[in-house]
Amino acid sequence: MITGILVPFIGTILGSACVFLMKQKISDPVQRALTGFAGGVMVAASIWSLIIPALEQSEAMGRLSFVPAFIGFWAGILFLLFLDNVIPHIHQYAEKAEGPGCELQRTTMMVLAVTLHNIPEGMAVGAVYAGFLSGSVNISAGGAFALALGIAIQNFPEGAIISMPLHAEGLGKRRAFLYGALSGAVEPLGALLTIFAAGLVTPAMPYLLCFAAGAMIYVVVEELIPEMSSGEHSNTGVIMFSLGFTLMMALDVALG
Repeated sequence: MITGILVPFIGTILGSACVFLMKQKISDPVQRALTGFAGGVMVAASIWSLIIPALEQSEAMGRLSFVPAFIGFWAGILFLLFLDNVIPHIHQYAEKAEGPGCELQRTTMMVLAVTLHNIPEGMAVGAVYAGFLSGSVNISAGGAFALALGIAIQNFPEGAIISMPLHAEGLGKRRAFLYGALSGAVEPLGALLTIFAAGLVTPAMPYLLCFAAGAMIYVVVEELIPEMSSGEHSNTGVIMFSLGFTLMMALDVALG
């Protein structure tokens, strides 16, 4: 379990290390492609690893089996909406910061934006491992690891996307790497807190799974889709979104 929790964080660290290997800033088309890929992975993970297991666990409720998933999903959406409004951050292509007004440096707010993005991913990994440990949800060890591996795969380019622009903004390579890596540290922390919460209230598992799904979908729609669609040749982002979606789907089915 510990390995599965740490795998996504390792993906971020390895991606952030690209700042030492690549001299040039990642081009806009490549960044859009990587962002699209990340969005596809997150949407597929939300469906196959979170929402479907939650619906299966609630089957005893009959026609109302959708209620826990519905409530949990909207709770996740509202939670990320709340964080989006209370944490100052700025997206890479944006000129204006979001959240409360502050005097933080642009580089700091860029890291906060990625950290905000990583919170639901950590919660998702924690939720599936909590479901596996409880035995109350149809989630296998392979299925839980598939989610962790899928998020790690999309965290690799995300680590590069944050560390290299930070270096381009004027930070030294070591600091850019450190900031990029630290942006992913919230994932294992979020996973452990989610497992702890699930252990206290096992019947809440369907709500918890869909809470993580709602939070991830919020990130995809609010941040990733606009970024992958900006500029020319936005169809590259769509193709990579589809690749990420099908890869995560295949991992979940093959390993689950």
